[in-house]
Amino acid sequence: MSKILMRDAGEADLPVILDIYNEVIVNTTAVYSEKPHSLQMRKDWYLDRINNGFPVFIAETDGNIAGFCSFGHFRAWPCYRYTAELSLYVEGSYRGKGISKIMLQALIDRAEQMNIHALLAGISADNQISINLHSSFGFAEVAHFKEVGYKFGRWLDLKFLELILNNSPKAI
Repeated sequence: MSKILMRDAGEADLPVILDIYNEVIVNTTAVYSEKPHSLQMRKDWYLDRINNGFPVFIAETDGNIAGFCSFGHFRAWPCYRYTAELSLYVEGSYRGKGISKIMLQALIDRAEQMNIHALLAGISADNQISINLHSSFGFAEVAHFKEVGYKFGRWLDLKFLELILNNSPKAI
């Protein structure tokens, strides 16, 4: 595997982003959805992120998209404007190669630039790899919701991890 290039995603990347996301939906508990998304759903998601000034990044290697990541509103109410919730997904054949570390660092760097104060990650409690990844960057568990999801014939717990950044509110 060659060097990982992080870049902003464009609409032309949406079919590959959709493929990665749908594989995660169908085969993992990383997304609490049961049915694959459509290209229009991914386009709507992308435009919402971009129109609100949030990043959508692509991790690329050897000309292939290995993963994507983003963050957006935790809640859309004004007093939450310094808090964002992140998501990152790696294409199956690239998992375990350190790409998620590069993507998570890119998200943290952008959050700092955007004056985000609290960065949140909602992670299925059975996804110890993702929990370990986020913990290695200083995220701390702040909530554990019991049996809030149901997928693959079983109840799923959801954990929230939080990273507090040294940013301060700007005067309104």
